[in-house]
Amino acid sequence: MSTPQFFLGRQAIVGRQRELFAYELLFRTSQHNAAAVTDDVAASAAVMQHAFTGLGLQAVLEDKLGFINLSEPLLMSEVIEVLPRERVVLEILETVALTPAVIERCRALKAAGYRLALDDVIGFTPAQQAILPLLEVVKLDVLAMPPEQTAALVKALKPCGVKILAEKVDSPAQHDFCHQLGCDLFQGYYFARPTILSGKPVQPSAMLLLKLLGQVAADAEIDELEDTLKHAPDLTVQLLRLVNSVAFGLPRKIASVRTGINLLGRAQLHRWLQIMVFAQQSGGRMASDPLVQTAAVRGHLMELLAEALRPSQLQLADQAFMVGMLSLVDALFGHPMPTVLQALNLEAPLQQALLERSGWLGRLLCVVEALETGSAADIDAHLDALGGLSADALNHMQVQALHWASQLGRESAGDAEIT
Repeated sequence: MSTPQFFLGRQAIVGRQRELFAYELLFRTSQHNAAAVTDDVAASAAVMQHAFTGLGLQAVLEDKLGFINLSEPLLMSEVIEVLPRERVVLEILETVALTPAVIERCRALKAAGYRLALDDVIGFTPAQQAILPLLEVVKLDVLAMPPEQTAALVKALKPCGVKILAEKVDSPAQHDFCHQLGCDLFQGYYFARPTILSGKPVQPSAMLLLKLLGQVAADAEIDELEDTLKHAPDLTVQLLRLVNSVAFGLPRKIASVRTGINLLGRAQLHRWLQIMVFAQQSGGRMASDPLVQTAAVRGHLMELLAEALRPSQLQLADQAFMVGMLSLVDALFGHPMPTVLQALNLEAPLQQALLERSGWLGRLLCVVEALETGSAADIDAHLDALGGLSADALNHMQVQALHWASQLGRESAGDAEIT
């Protein structure tokens, strides 16, 4: 059987300090190809092999664990042996009947060194209690339970030595409630969706960066940019650190903002200022903040898509990068998107993409948002409207963006060298 067309989604799982702990990998076969995929095990095996060998494990997961969903046929087959036991958590779906044979299979997998998780738990049946000693993670579906039921489950699970993961956390109130109960891990749209967060205090330096972004967009003079930076010396250090990172490959270290701007050009400066907005507002935790990682992946993936779909229109790639990066700026600042965008002086197509998801750039943004949730039908529809692109090409672009974002976090964390 030929390798099925598929899309790869990736959703962050975070710890109690909102640090990245793992990713859940969401594999979805394309709706166009679904009819041809009749063997669930063979299709899943091909997808896994493609993801972990062709796409590259390091690029997909960085240094984090990967949660992989397993149906019953896949769980019972030898196919899952292609998965590296030290890098994955096998997530048993709620649709799997926990028969004695399934529990025995899980016991064998645990003995072989695999980590096991149980998905969408809302209560414990005798079968679930029987498998509990074999589990490392129990995922609670907080949307499907009243608060008192969630609290009772957490209390019952605490003595069992498992990590308790609150999934489908969609609001600050849900996160705070589950955090107070003592849940160890968290997953949900709360950590990526921009419309939910509110009231986050804005760092003064981040506001200055927004001002700088507006100045660069308006093609302000270097003197004007330097004057703005004088009000935040720490930003000058951060800018020089980023300029001097290995990403640029410059022949010598840059010691002044003026020199850096002249060597890099306005387009590169514009890009790195966008990244610095996120680094500053997130407290500099670029490598571990899921919001920053998501924004960086969106920006680079949209840039790659623009270059592939409209290679003759070079300015679109820069615009696409900016739309992707800024698509989460309201979540970052905790204020409505129109309010945050006022300082940026963006052109109309960018504003429409960010505010309405309209226009060609808005369609690109819809593609990357659909990838994050693994919605194959939405991805197909948007790609068709954009002129078509193979799932394989899209997946490879996504992995490039994931790798770029992970490198970005490491490079920006290095020491500044100012001479």
